[in-house]
Amino acid sequence: MTETTQIQTSNPDSFAALFEASATRTDQLREGDIVAGTILKVGKDSVVVDIGYKSEGIISLHEFINAEGNISATAGDAVDVLIESKENEDGLVMLSKEKADKLKVWDEISAACERDELIEGTITQRVKGGLAVTIRGGVKAFLPGSQVDLRPVRNLDRLLGQTVQFKVIKFNKKRGNIVLSRRVLLEKERDRLKEATLENLQEGQVVTGTIKNITEYGAFVDLGGIDGLLHITDMSWGRVNHPSEVFEVGNEVTVKVLKYNADTERVSLGLKQTMEDPWNVATNIYVAGKKVKGKVVSLTDYGA
Repeated sequence: MTETTQIQTSNPDSFAALFEASATRTDQLREGDIVAGTILKVGKDSVVVDIGYKSEGIISLHEFINAEGNISATAGDAVDVLIESKENEDGLVMLSKEKADKLKVWDEISAACERDELIEGTITQRVKGGLAVTIRGGVKAFLPGSQVDLRPVRNLDRLLGQTVQFKVIKFNKKRGNIVLSRRVLLEKERDRLKEATLENLQEGQVVTGTIKNITEYGAFVDLGGIDGLLHITDMSWGRVNHPSEVFEVGNEVTVKVLKYNADTERVSLGLKQTMEDPWNVATNIYVAGKKVKGKVVSLTDYGA
């Protein structure tokens, strides 16, 4: 009995279609493109990647070393890569994962700008004119000193290491230039707080605020988006030579709204008005003929 083996030949039409698809893929790939690939092999110094090209691609192994110093590449992993050159002297395609990641990050930042989204970043370094900020993907951005806060910040070093939200106010991908602002966000928050504060503010109301600035004639209190003036004469029923004797910037204080002009948004505050007037009980304490001790606070031509 003779065993007959039937050999099936490939369909010429199918082969031609595959060849045409491969040729089309080859023509479409250009240097500088970002394409999807699959890791075929992780070697000692390099990683081999299949990108659907006639030749396999190669990436330096150091591009897959993570922050902990470990290799983050396994055969079968999907990876986006940038084509640096179609073929080197060995006929391999030179690829880069790092460059692909960076370009993708720039595209993400560009899209975030178009959608008017906020960018999170960490203030890493003090530079000329402001601060350097590291945003997503390790991209560096610039935060001008004028955009750090609502008021000028004398000690920028105290902000180093802080991770906060920023608004991108200038973006130029070609020049690699990103300018950020924190002030824009603070202004929006201040306006929101101001609107809420003014809705409820009225004369005679007792409110809590924070000492924002101190001058010779008084202190400005932040009531939530709007400042009120606490005049030196309304700080105490006693004598105050300078507001700094009573307050420091940042102190929390409970005050009474003495005057409020909705048109000019001017607010006058009083601290002593939250306390009992000592003259109301003076006649009971200082009876005529009673001996008391006191402190000389000033001398004049007509007495002390």
